Amino acid sequence: MGYDLTRFQGDVDEELICPICSGVLEEPLQAVACEHAFCRGCITEWLSRQPTCPVDRNPITNNNLRAVPRILRNLLSRLNITCENAMYGCTLVLKLDTLAAHIEECEHNPKRPLPCEKGCGFVIPKDEYKDHNCFRELRSLVHSQQQKMGELKNEINDQNLVINELKRELNLVKDFMRAMRVSNPAMRAIADQMERDEVTRWSNGLARARVTRWGGMISTPDDALQLMIKRALLESGCPPHILNDLMENCHERRWPRGLCSLETRQNNRRIYENYICRRVPGKQAVLVLQCDNTHMNEDVMVEPGLVMIFAHGIE
Repeated sequence: MGYDLTRFQGDVDEELICPICSGVLEEPLQAVACEHAFCRGCITEWLSRQPTCPVDRNPITNNNLRAVPRILRNLLSRLNITCENAMYGCTLVLKLDTLAAHIEECEHNPKRPLPCEKGCGFVIPKDEYKDHNCFRELRSLVHSQQQKMGELKNEINDQNLVINELKRELNLVKDFMRAMRVSNPAMRAIADQMERDEVTRWSNGLARARVTRWGGMISTPDDALQLMIKRALLESGCPPHILNDLMENCHERRWPRGLCSLETRQNNRRIYENYICRRVPGKQAVLVLQCDNTHMNEDVMVEPGLVMIFAHGIE
């Protein structure tokens, strides 16, 4: 809809009047063929009912509309108009092209957003400020957030069901491939590559870690400590086919020559600084996986990797 003609000071050229609403053109568009101009809202609504020009009845569609020429836009922008908040006390008369910016800042605008000064943090339209109740609004917000949280929990549960089903199907495929790898060399190669890729993906999902005190290493962890680390590995998504081997490799009896005694560890301490370590989530322990450490000598590396537990010194 166009601007009310009575709001303008001085005469308004009839070329600037919308033939549909008889107001001054607002966001004007022009029909390409006949060059008649209309308010965007007016012509859009008109064409939704009948695809003809409101003036000469020639057929047109939305695709036949374009922006009006610059000269027409300039004529519109120079018109003097009163603020739409005049009834609330605004006495300003301004150019049409500055009207939108003024409305946002007009102190008489009943919808101008105001921050609540009572501490709730809400921004309220000016005409609703006197009826604003912080407690009621906050309670409504909490209720809305609780509903959203409930919906999200339901979505998460649904997705978990899908994920668990996919995991079950994947495990069936893995079991089938393991059964086939004994008799089929090609299948054995595919299964081996899948397992390597699974370990790499898991490793990439773990945070990098830095050992600051190699002297804090626990080389002979007891059963309780090993069980705690194993549970953390399971929760982190450790591929099942390497879990037991990793846990065997958390004790010095299974470590390679360069790690198997306190003396060799002390002698090789500078070499350890070249390890790429991954943090065991939530524990003072690191993973030194073969897939991350192909650059390391076999004297300080073992398949599928090492679990090193520390009393302190992990960043």
